[in-house]
Amino acid sequence: MSLAASPRWSSRFSRRWTTLVACGGLLLAAACAPPFAIKRNVLGAQRQAATNVLTTGELSRPTRNVLYAYDLVARYRDDPTGAIAVLHGELVADRLRPESVLTLSELAFHHARHGGGSPYYLASALYAWAYLFPVEASARPDRFHTVRIAAELYNRGLTQGLQRNGNVELRTESHPLPFGTLDVAVDPAALVWSRHQLYDFFPLTDIEVTGFPTYYRWPGLGAPLAAKVVPHEGDADLLAPRARVPVTAVLRPTRLGTELRDGTVHATLEVYPGYGDTTIEVDGLKVPLEAEPTAAMGLMLAETAIWKQELTGFLQGAGVIQGRTRLVSTRPYRRGLIPVVFVHGTGSSAIRWAELYNELDNDPRIHDRFQFWFFSYETGNPIIYSSSLLRDALEHAVARLDPDGVDPALRHMVVMGHSQGGLLTKMTVVDSGDAFWRNVSTTKTLDEMRLRDDTRALLQHVMFVRPLPFVRRVVFVSTPHHGSYIAGNWLAHQFARLISVPGDVTTAVTDLATADREAFAIRGIRGAPTAVDNMTPGNPFVKKLAQLPIAPGVVAHSIISVDADPPPQGKNDGVVDYDSAHIEGVESELVVRSPHSCQSNPHTMAEVRRILLEHLAETPADTGAR
Repeated sequence: MSLAASPRWSSRFSRRWTTLVACGGLLLAAACAPPFAIKRNVLGAQRQAATNVLTTGELSRPTRNVLYAYDLVARYRDDPTGAIAVLHGELVADRLRPESVLTLSELAFHHARHGGGSPYYLASALYAWAYLFPVEASARPDRFHTVRIAAELYNRGLTQGLQRNGNVELRTESHPLPFGTLDVAVDPAALVWSRHQLYDFFPLTDIEVTGFPTYYRWPGLGAPLAAKVVPHEGDADLLAPRARVPVTAVLRPTRLGTELRDGTVHATLEVYPGYGDTTIEVDGLKVPLEAEPTAAMGLMLAETAIWKQELTGFLQGAGVIQGRTRLVSTRPYRRGLIPVVFVHGTGSSAIRWAELYNELDNDPRIHDRFQFWFFSYETGNPIIYSSSLLRDALEHAVARLDPDGVDPALRHMVVMGHSQGGLLTKMTVVDSGDAFWRNVSTTKTLDEMRLRDDTRALLQHVMFVRPLPFVRRVVFVSTPHHGSYIAGNWLAHQFARLISVPGDVTTAVTDLATADREAFAIRGIRGAPTAVDNMTPGNPFVKKLAQLPIAPGVVAHSIISVDADPPPQGKNDGVVDYDSAHIEGVESELVVRSPHSCQSNPHTMAEVRRILLEHLAETPADTGAR
């Protein structure tokens, strides 16, 4: 039998042929298959579109495209400085397309993060400037998203490039660049703002701020910083001693197109306070400035020890809050800005207004027309005494800031108080006559009492109250006009026994109780009254204050917190009953669903904004800022 006819060989041949055909088919199919594929992946596609060195730390698609076009993909991986130098050479030789200049900025920033350091951060900022403001106006970028990326690279490159030991150094000096030197000039006058010296510039680009219900950032150009300030000697101002103000630093090259080629770049470093200019001009263009006001305030609050004063300030009647810091502002005084004064409540501090202030001051309509002052006091003291400190502080501030009376804005002041602070606020706009004195004596006038001169002067000052003529509007927030049921309970009064009142108040009460006992209306007194006593329902002080009308010409508003479903009558916020906070004679009353501390409630914020805008509309036009 022949080999060809062998059944075993025939079967083996058939299997081999089938295998060869199958393999050949697979090879042919693979050779013909397209090298591209797509699949639906929404998140992946969005991530690729948004990828850049700032968002993910990876290079963007356009930058990878440029590296591929110049055959620099492998070179950048193995020798990033060499790859960047190649593209820099293309730039100075005018062979790099305008849109590819942004690639240089991103590559420099990427390499700076991976070992290149400050020279490459500064190079990234300069390349970004060259992209945003090219020599030829026709080469200006017209793509919104690339402009935003370029501005961010400029801002962060500048911030990182000038950073030393955690702070940004703003001074005249030379810096190394990958291709030469950057000579920076700073005018000392740029570091002076409204007669205040700016110093200690803290970068805000990379900090995370928590605790604020709303966060504000003004996008634009420049390194956002928070600076400390100190007034020049002898300058009368209310600026808080530990204030941080938002500022923006801008590095402005003089002849960047030419100097990139020469290797020495000259630039001026400009500093703009966040409460001043909001735009600058570059090559005839109006360019917004970057600022981080919420971050600047968060940094200031994190650095202050005022939180520790809240309980101490309640228990200790004097020495906790220094007289010069009872009334402070967030920025230097500027003529034409209407003061809004915040007065905190019991066991509290000025910090409790931070969320509301952050919301108001980032509204341009309010930011440009108002200045914000914060009053602090030891909250355990008698309310009549604390209110005298508030009135004194406001009178002294107006006299110091405007001794010639040429600023009408100071005469349209708004005072806003929360809880006990609302009672202090009302004391700025009432005419008490002898109403409070009659709580002390119903048979003799103050002049008829046998008292020491210092006691008589103190009593005259705190008990006979006239409305402050420059306060035109008041806002009561969760205010116990008829007392607080919390203040009236047994535990509150036991706690109040721990309160120490100021020595002059104790001396005055002792003098009253011993010098003319027959005329003294209060029997069985154990010592000077505290704020807890004053806010107890039925207390003579709070009863008299509730009866006093608000002075003519003053507009009043109530914001009342109730932590329950409507209607509010008979309900409370955990501290104050609605029926205690409700008073007649106010222009508006808003009830918000909230616990007692309602300053950060969105409805409270919206109502305060409405009130301030209403105040602007009703204020004469000659009070504008100058």
